[in-house]
Amino acid sequence: MPVRVQTADFDLSTEVARLRAGRADVGAIACFVGTVRDVNQGTSVSTMSLEHYPGMTERQLEAICGEARARWRLDDVLVIHRVGELRPLDQIVLVAVTSAHRGEAFAACEFVMDWLKTRAPFWKKEATPRGARWVDARESDEAAAARWGRGPARAAEPSPGGPPDAPGDGPGGDGAGGGDGGGAGGE
Repeated sequence: MPVRVQTADFDLSTEVARLRAGRADVGAIACFVGTVRDVNQGTSVSTMSLEHYPGMTERQLEAICGEARARWRLDDVLVIHRVGELRPLDQIVLVAVTSAHRGEAFAACEFVMDWLKTRAPFWKKEATPRGARWVDARESDEAAAARWGRGPARAAEPSPGGPPDAPGDGPGGDGAGGGDGGGAGGE
């Protein structure tokens, strides 16, 4: 169950080919690719910076993938999440799941993405014409994750204004909270 957090872009075709290589028993591959949008909450977004806790983030993603494997009969689960500065149209995240059957692949892919959004320690900061702002997690993300029930505990929640050791935004910074929130990302 590969998990990668990286600054480099990824190629969907290459990643799917790796998952399928030599696996005649794979009958289904479900994939989700999240991308950066150019507008969020009615405001244009020129860049989005993603931060994470190295080590903790990968462990949390591995726990989420492990939970998916425990719930469904899966052959493999892949999560690639980018960090650093991204621009509109850039790819942010890939979740790919292989299984013998499509129902399990679809369900597991959606589950991994829902839990990634609310349990993995990522933080988004958008650059807008009004200045930079941290992106809060959305209630809709919490509701989507809640439908799957309990599982691995959330990663530590940061204080408002971004990750714990991020430079302060000054007054008016809105904390990103745990998970990677909504924002201009398509996840």
